[in-house]
Order: sequence, then C-alpha cells, then structure tokens
Amino acid sequence: MSESEARGKTILDIRSVKMHFPITKGFFSRQIGSVKAVDDVSFSLYEGETLGLVGESGCGKTTLGRCVLRVYRPTAGSIIYRAENGTATDLAAIPDRDLKPFRREIRMIFQDPQSSLNPRLTILDIIGEPLLVNKIASGSELEDRVTALLRRVGLRPEYLRRYPHAFSGGERQRIGIARALALNPRLVVADEAVSALDVSVQAQTLNLLQDIQKDFSLTYLFVAHNLSVVQYVCNRVAVMYVGRLMELADTRELYFNPQHPYTEALMSAVPKPDPRLRHRTERIRLEGEVADPAKPPPGCLFHPRCTYVQDRCRTEVPVIRDLGGGHLCACHFAETLKLKGVEV
Repeated sequence: MSESEARGKTILDIRSVKMHFPITKGFFSRQIGSVKAVDDVSFSLYEGETLGLVGESGCGKTTLGRCVLRVYRPTAGSIIYRAENGTATDLAAIPDRDLKPFRREIRMIFQDPQSSLNPRLTILDIIGEPLLVNKIASGSELEDRVTALLRRVGLRPEYLRRYPHAFSGGERQRIGIARALALNPRLVVADEAVSALDVSVQAQTLNLLQDIQKDFSLTYLFVAHNLSVVQYVCNRVAVMYVGRLMELADTRELYFNPQHPYTEALMSAVPKPDPRLRHRTERIRLEGEVADPAKPPPGCLFHPRCTYVQDRCRTEVPVIRDLGGGHLCACHFAETLKLKGVEV
C-alpha cells in the first residue's frame, strides 16, 4: 500500500516549487539578483488532514501558502490540485482568468483579523461578498446564508449590520473564518490564524477550527510559528528554513524524534507547562544569523549555525529523503545523529 493510500486521498501535490523575487537596480530596473523565498519545496497534502508549516520569520511559509492560492505565480514547479471528481489541475500553470472556480474551493484565513476586514463594509457585506461575486446568492437568500454562517462561528445574527470596529479581535477572526467558509471550500490555508489573538481567545478559535473541519470536511494548510499550537491541531508538520523544506513527519514523530538539527533547536524552545520538567533539557540557542535568501550559503543552508556541522555540509546540498514511515529529512547525517525531542 502506498503512503497516499494509507493516509487517504491526495488533495494537493506540491512539486519542486520555487518562488524567487527579482532584485532590481537603476533607472531601467536591471535585475541583479533574486530573493529565493521558496526554493525547491515538495510535499503532498491529504484530504481531511491538518498539515502544519513552521519555521522562523522569513522562512517562506507564508509565501508558499500564497503560491497555493495563486496570489503569487510560482517561478518554477507545479501545484497539482485534485478536485472531488478526481480531475488534476496544475494551479501554477493555468492563467489568472481560469482561477475563479479553484478560488471557491481553496480559501484563506488571514493573520491580522483587523486589517483583513474592510472597515467601510458591514459584516453582511464582508461575508456575503464571495457569494455575490460567484453569483451563488443575493437578496434575502444571501442574508439567510450569512446569518447561518455567523451562527456557525459563534456570533449573533443581530451583528449583521455592524462594522468591524465594533468587534473584538477574536470576534473579527470569527468573521474572517465565516467569510472563508462562505463558498463551502475543500482546502483552507490558515496563515498564522491565531497568532494575533490573546491566549484564551486562541484556544477558543482553535477549537472552532477543529469543529468546522469535521462539519465541513475541510483540509487545512496551517501556517504558524507557535509550536505548542501546531502540536495541538496538526496531524503532520513540515519545517522550513530559508525557503527550503528541512523535515516533514507525523506530529508526534517530529516532536519526540526529530532528525534534523534545526528541528531539534525548535523543539527545545517548546514551552513546558509542568515546572518540574523545565530543568530536564536546556534550550538550544543557535549562533549567528539566519541565512540571507538573496545570498544563500553553499551546501546546507543551516550549516553556519549547526553544532553538528562537518566538511560535507559546507559544500554539498542535502537531498530531502524518506527515512521510513513518511519521515522526510534533508540532512546528510540524519541516520547517525542522536537528537533530542520534546521532553514529557
């Protein structure tokens, strides 16, 4: 049985995706280089799962999410989306004019619930706009559908004609979630969906996201930097560093048995709620700065900060490979290193 058959139907296949932004100079905007925001990333997303995409700020995880939505057209690679009828389409290749039906099925929840909502529109207009644009509902039917969506995300229907400023941050994010659900999507890209919220509100929002995932049969690509949140909601986790995929595995496997030194450093920073466990492991503090995606170092991108670095790491780019059970890792010495995960 293949990995895809064991996990379920593949909804998205990302293959060798690159997103390079040009660096220009002078009056004629001559290109003198490029920022490799996403550089040769490949993985699959299975129907009904939540895949976490983690890494430091600037690692390319949000850019990759926007490539999936085709906010950006990838520089290279393919993003194969499989519809319910089994039809496969490369979202990276089709022209902008043909994207509309796919944007009904792939929606986004934004990071900042304040700036992602138009302050001049009422909640009825904000949530109802996708329904109007796609000619799905109008008039009283539109109002009924928006009312039902508000109830589903825990807001009262009397709020229909209020403006975003009248709501708290958590309520605004619920409005953003209702807007994402308006077209009954199959895949939702959640870009730091709870990072701007208070901790108590984060928990409520995460529980809501899990509930609607079951009710709407959703698949999530969950972009985040909070490793505790990712551990709670995600089935699998992909770790990115300077635009490249470093490691990917089931959540429990990644957290308790990391195979890449960068993942080990991330896991050492996971907060331990039990004070008795805090002395067991010392946080790994990485030396140096994150590599510049415009001028990446030769060999492994992580080698200038890695405590396990060897000569091979400085010259040869590691190929991401399956270590068994779907645990992917891009480290030359993954099989020989003994790394520590999260202590329990």
